This record gives sequence, C-alpha cells and structure tokens, in this order.
Amino acid sequence: MTKRRTSRKRSATRPGLRARLAGLLRATGRWALRGAIGVAVLVVLWVAAYRWIDPPTTPYMLSERLRLGAVAQEWRDLDAIAPALARSVVAAEDANFCLHWGFDVDAIRDAIEAGAARGASTISQQVVKNAFLWQGRSWPRKALETVITPLMEALWPKRRILEVYLNVAETGEGVFGAQAAARHWFGVDAADLSPGQAARIAAILPAPKDRDAARPSEPIRRKSARVADGAATIRADGRAACFED
Repeated sequence: MTKRRTSRKRSATRPGLRARLAGLLRATGRWALRGAIGVAVLVVLWVAAYRWIDPPTTPYMLSERLRLGAVAQEWRDLDAIAPALARSVVAAEDANFCLHWGFDVDAIRDAIEAGAARGASTISQQVVKNAFLWQGRSWPRKALETVITPLMEALWPKRRILEVYLNVAETGEGVFGAQAAARHWFGVDAADLSPGQAARIAAILPAPKDRDAARPSEPIRRKSARVADGAATIRADGRAACFED
C-alpha cells in the first residue's frame, strides 16, 4: 500500500515540476527579451545623442590614457579644420564616402579578391568602432559595427560623421584628432594646415604610431602625393559635396 501511495505522489509531482520549469523558462525569456529591447533603445539613444553632442572621449582614448598617462585631443568643429584635411582624409581612407550608406560594397569585393590583404572599412565604420566600440579584430565587435553603422548613417548627416572622425581618429602616439595632429606634427592649428601638411597627416593613417608626418619616409612622401591628387580629384568630381558647403 505504501509503495502505491509513493508512486501516485511521484506521478502527481512530475507534471507540477514540469509546469514550474516551463513557467520559469517563459519568465526568463520575457526578461531576456525586455533586456535586449532595453539595450537596443539605449544604443539608439546613444547614437542619436552624438549627432549633436560631441563625444567627450572614446573607449580607445581611455585605454591609451591608461597606458600612456595622458593623450592629446582638442575638439574642433569641421568649420575650424582646413578643408584640405577633410578632403585628404576622405581621399586616403574612403574616396566614395559621399556615395555609400556606410559600407563600400565595391571596396569590400576588391578586398575579398585581394585575399583580405587590405582593409575595406569606411570612415563611417571607423567612427562606429572608435566612438562606440573597442579596438581589435573580433566577430562580436564586427557584428555590432555592422548593426550600428547603418543606424548612424540614418541618424547623422555625412558632414557630422566626418567631423566626428576628424576629432577622434588616432593621428599619432597618444594623439587624437585634427587639432592635436596639426599641433603635434607641424606646430599649427588645424585650420591653418596647408594642403601638403594635410596630405601627410592623411598618409600616415591608419598606422600613425609607426609613421612620421613631419619627417616622412620616401613611401609616405609618395603616398602623400597620391593623397593630394586624390583630394583634388574628389573636389573636382563632386565626391566631396556631402561635407563641403
């Protein structure tokens, strides 16, 4: 008799346990969904805010400040940066900046055909990486970059994207942005850079720690000449129209 009662208790308990587990899973799923929606909303608000608010710093600047003790960076609006530098950077890093929506499909295709020996990141992708994410190659970062880049392109005008890039890009060892680069390499303000100086700064990207804009090597001199030609070309053919008045 005792065995039968025990068996009945067990059979009655199992459905109840399964119901409780199912309820727990449903509640966990609801909280996970709410959490994901909350994070997505925060990201949208963060990206939207930077359309008008100048980023006070970036994750990479913070890490370099910890490593070096200090970094140099002074914000300058695009109107206070020599137009030659804006054109030079676009010519060097993303000549089709005004034509794409965040990803340069042709450049990606060319990079794949070249065996990914060279990068295909647009200025928009670099802004997302610098302003919102972390450095280094990893699939999680690349996935977030792929999601945030079109969002930023939808919320910001091209002029703002380039303005942020010119203020947060690494331009030397512990040096960030156009103003700090102009002072560090040539002792002038960003507004006073000559076309040749602007081309040299653009030519040391994306490896400014290993290159010298003030005393360039012969390869950097040759690249600077190509950048200067490219800057003149995009101005003439209209590919600078989205960020120039």
